[in-house]
Amino acid sequence: MKCANLAVLLVFLQNAIALHNVTTPLPTLVEYLTEPQATLNKPQFMREPFANVTGSLNENGVCQCSVYLPDTTFPVQKVEMLEITAQVLSEKFEIELTKVSQYTKAIEIYEQKIRNLTIKVEHMESTTVSYTELDFQLLKLEINEMERLVTQLKSTLVGSNVIVEQLYVEIRNLTLMVNDLESLDKNNILAIRREIVTLQNRLKECEKERNQTTPPPYFPPGSCGHGGIVNISQPYIVQLNWRGFSFKYGAWGRDYSLQTPEKDLYWVAPLNTEGRVLEYYRLHDSYDDLLLFKNARDKRITYGEGSGTAVYNNFMYYNIYNSRDMGKLDLNTNTLTVRKTLPNAAYGNRFSYAGVGWQDMDFAVDESGLWVIYSTEESTGNIVISKLNETTLDVLHTWKTRQYKPSVSNTFIICGVLYATRPINTREEEIFYTYDTNTKQEGKINIIMDKMLETVQSINYNPSDHILYVYNNGYLVKYNLIFQPVLH
Repeated sequence: MKCANLAVLLVFLQNAIALHNVTTPLPTLVEYLTEPQATLNKPQFMREPFANVTGSLNENGVCQCSVYLPDTTFPVQKVEMLEITAQVLSEKFEIELTKVSQYTKAIEIYEQKIRNLTIKVEHMESTTVSYTELDFQLLKLEINEMERLVTQLKSTLVGSNVIVEQLYVEIRNLTLMVNDLESLDKNNILAIRREIVTLQNRLKECEKERNQTTPPPYFPPGSCGHGGIVNISQPYIVQLNWRGFSFKYGAWGRDYSLQTPEKDLYWVAPLNTEGRVLEYYRLHDSYDDLLLFKNARDKRITYGEGSGTAVYNNFMYYNIYNSRDMGKLDLNTNTLTVRKTLPNAAYGNRFSYAGVGWQDMDFAVDESGLWVIYSTEESTGNIVISKLNETTLDVLHTWKTRQYKPSVSNTFIICGVLYATRPINTREEEIFYTYDTNTKQEGKINIIMDKMLETVQSINYNPSDHILYVYNNGYLVKYNLIFQPVLH
């Protein structure tokens, strides 16, 4: 009986192991033992027995038998790892499949672009129409973009891909074809444009060379071997006049002597504050003394009038106050050596310069000597030029111009040619008019003078250094003149 019960227990264990993962709940051992035999033989719980088991009784009457069972430990962890690996592989597969789908679409798009480009290039090759460099550059940009994308495709796709390799080769061939087309432009438009660029660069170089500062041609002191003024430098402000800012009117310059043209004697003659009376002047024996206000010799004279003063060969020439008389003052002794009436000259501020009062007479010095510029009633205010004997102040010769004196701001004479200026605005003056006493010819020129302040009160030319000495609202200003060579 005991052996029979053991056999039943073994069968139960066998069925339990076989149905370990069955979702239907298994009966308990008590239920199983208490079930009738018909129930035990139900097909859902029955399995084939492993083998016929033979038992034996021991000396105590206990039934003994040997049963061989398979490994009953189920590999649950291995199954779980297998499931996780399968899931990861499935996700990777989906990602790679999506990439392949995207690459396929991109390849189709760029295949179509390549066909279009091929048609365009073939048309360019066959037609006689010339294309600009921009057309070629656009083609090159499109081809370079496709080449970059195909290179990315090659690097991302694992293994060889025939379509991508084919695309890459075609794009390289397109690049070579466009370069050949560009070099074989039928109408040579690109070559002409490059030549134009080259010529433009050469033109820029020429302009650069032309604008480089070159020393002006040299003319010896007192020489008239030039063709007149061609340009003027920027103003060089020396200093404010020695009497101060309130003395806005006056004249200054450097003495010119035919015997000693290298001699330095600088003079400054500001008018009194009302802008009419010349009472004081100052002399300096060098330019450094002038700059440093050193070794100055201050002088007082019998009244002169206006800022038309000039110094020639150590003598000062000026208009005697409230008269048409000219005065010659010896600078060594500060004495009036000659007083002479200028025939028919207007005076009393009748025909002064524009913006400057009481300058009825304007004395000038050039390479040939002393001049006076004025107007008469007979000339109706037009400029009259007279060459003077500097010793006696006699008039040697007179020229009448058609230029109205009150319409110009100032004048000076170089080599017998009168130059007249006029204001353009508060910062620019223009040398605009000439009268050549050698040929009696009038002329128009256009040379711009920059100025520091609005009104130019006087201009004195010195033949020894070719400099204009300008009195500008109380400031002493210099300009270098540039002459043009004589054209043969």
